[in-house]
Amino acid sequence: MTENAIWLLIAGAFVVTYMWRGLGVALGGGMRLEGPLFRWVAAVAYAMLAGLIARMLVLPLGALGHTPLGERMLAAGVALAVFLVSRRNMLLAVFAGAATLVLLEMIGR
Repeated sequence: MTENAIWLLIAGAFVVTYMWRGLGVALGGGMRLEGPLFRWVAAVAYAMLAGLIARMLVLPLGALGHTPLGERMLAAGVALAVFLVSRRNMLLAVFAGAATLVLLEMIGR
């Protein structure tokens, strides 16, 4: 592959990536945030996120797959509880869940 072809590929990737973003901004400017279409898109996004989190908890890959399901569920429960108690502080919830998982792994060894 020549050097010009690489630059052409990078420019093509740039155009394709930012074309969709620009189109989204152009079309989204006229959307009502409280409209049914926007609420449906938000619901689908949250459903996809919930599905991915459930997949990571129940059928994890990699190092997380070596931990027992009960420990993963307990750590997720602690993270959710901290999230709700701490006025929806995501950083604190993630830290609490990760710390719980690490503590459970250390106790289990």
